[in-house]
Amino acid sequence: MKSCFTKEAKILSHKEKEILYRKLLQCAEEQCRKLQSRIEKLDDWMKEADSSVVTLESDSFWHEEEAGCSAGMAGGQSLQQEMGSVTAQEEELLRELSEMDTEEERDLAEMEEHRKTIKACLEILKKYDFTEWELVDWSEQQAVFNFLYDSVTLTVGFGPPVDGEFFASRPSRSITSLDFESFLDEQQAPPSSCVVLRLIFQFIESRGKWQQKCPTVRYLPQALFDISLVVNRCRILGQELEFLKRWGAKFHLLETHIKDTEVKLVFSSTAAFAKFDLTLALSHDYPSTVLPFSVHTHIGNIREKEVAAVLSSVPLGHHYLRRIVASINQNLLLGPK
Repeated sequence: MKSCFTKEAKILSHKEKEILYRKLLQCAEEQCRKLQSRIEKLDDWMKEADSSVVTLESDSFWHEEEAGCSAGMAGGQSLQQEMGSVTAQEEELLRELSEMDTEEERDLAEMEEHRKTIKACLEILKKYDFTEWELVDWSEQQAVFNFLYDSVTLTVGFGPPVDGEFFASRPSRSITSLDFESFLDEQQAPPSSCVVLRLIFQFIESRGKWQQKCPTVRYLPQALFDISLVVNRCRILGQELEFLKRWGAKFHLLETHIKDTEVKLVFSSTAAFAKFDLTLALSHDYPSTVLPFSVHTHIGNIREKEVAAVLSSVPLGHHYLRRIVASINQNLLLGPK
């Protein structure tokens, strides 16, 4: 049952791979049909050439048996005509073969391009594989999943089978409970890990009663995918916060403070004669929504208006926070240009 569930939960990425491989197979079959057609055409040309040679040999034999000078001259002319016809057919055949070779090289290059495209697509699928859960237990009573380096656990309680509903070719089970639990020691963990966990549980609580959204095992893969997507984004956010804490000085970032689900970035630049705080309110929707912010100026003329103009130019997406910091540094803190 554990193996079946794992396969069912990863069916989304497998379907994408199946589509890509099917396209490659269709392309190969089409090239095979073209090649077979060319081979048949070449066979027809060879048969025609053989027929011409047979005819030529027959005419030569006939003219050798003919007596008389005039008959011999006529036979010679016929022989020259046949030779000319065979030579022309041979040249045509060679030309067609050359064209076939050129077209075959073009088809092979096209197939290689398709192969590279499929490889790139598979790499993208691997890159955006959001499977963040690990199945640690599956029994008749419950299933246990771990997330984020075992810091979050989901325990799913099973009820009786559901009539007429199947999962992994077996009768589906009803779900009586979905319980989330945190095992992170917030006293010992770094602030970035704490805010990541808060955002994950913010998402969990925002969904209300999970048992209503996931009443049977058939709905469990989608629930795991939704949770994994948020865990993946929040985990990357934690990595960004650690990066800024370690390398923030390169961007004139003096300090990084985290409180609850807010992060305060303290910027300071002598070149721009400015020091100000930028406070961003994080949420579990990061990085797909704009972050609410506030600015407190200590020194200089950089205020909320100037910061807002910079933030509006930063597109949402991967490493949103890092790109915000880099853009502020580039546009506001390097001094007069």
